[in-house]
Amino acid sequence: MKPKSFIFLVIVAFVTLVYTPVVLAASILGTAQDFAVLGASSVTNTSTTTLWGDVGVSPLTSITGQATLTVNGINALSNPADVHINDAAAQGAQADALAAYNTLKGQPVSQTLTGQDLGGKTLSPGVYFFQTTAALNGTLTLDLSSDPGGQFVFQIGTALTTGSGAEVDVINGDSLSALSGVYWLMGVTGGLGTGAATLGSSTVFAGNILALDTIALDSTAKILCGRAISLYKDVTMIGNTISNDNTAQDFGSGRSDFGSFGFSGGSGSNGGNGGTEVPEPATMLLLGSGLIGLAGLARRKFKK
Repeated sequence: MKPKSFIFLVIVAFVTLVYTPVVLAASILGTAQDFAVLGASSVTNTSTTTLWGDVGVSPLTSITGQATLTVNGINALSNPADVHINDAAAQGAQADALAAYNTLKGQPVSQTLTGQDLGGKTLSPGVYFFQTTAALNGTLTLDLSSDPGGQFVFQIGTALTTGSGAEVDVINGDSLSALSGVYWLMGVTGGLGTGAATLGSSTVFAGNILALDTIALDSTAKILCGRAISLYKDVTMIGNTISNDNTAQDFGSGRSDFGSFGFSGGSGSNGGNGGTEVPEPATMLLLGSGLIGLAGLARRKFKK
């Protein structure tokens, strides 16, 4: 093969690699991904609470304690763009969150943990089922090493309670972990009236809480990172910190979500709050074929 032809093929392959079109991987949460806190009947805050991510309520209209609530770096009273009171954004987010709940609820179970405390366990990606209540006292470690882009789904029959100082740590993520997700579903067997979540004081939690009933964060509890979404009831906060995107804002914790936009596996629905860029399959196939051909031509060249 002529040297000029070989150089041309090298340039084409390089340009194709650099400018491969990408698509943004969609999150199962849909537009609910933009929220840090979303209630149905009300959102209540007392003491100083800081959120990274929007706050909203729908179908009812009560968000109290806005004077001591900071949303995306701005006091809630001065930030109507990120505070959604039964508007189209909150309504759509509730619909998307409910759809996500139903989809995740239907995933086949990997392991049943009924009656076991989550504290002290190290789990790999999978679907974990509790027939009734679940408790976390101590530290739960979620290890992505076996499946960097994997999902952790906790199907909890009724309620989740964490003890004071409990912790959820997600470890061993890599570049593929932008697609990873952590989801906590309450009320999957008990239904309405049973699916609550209570985070004890000073808990440091990770993942997306999708509860049929009340979500209560005790004093200084944190979600770093993820979301608190009540599908039919309220969310109450007492001096808490929540980030839905630790890549953008981890509040000095040093905790990583590996680019997963709050362990929700994809880009922000508005495309602006982080994003998981995934090459289009057809383009990758074309690129792969081109590189294989280039390798063959190079081999023939060097044999001559």
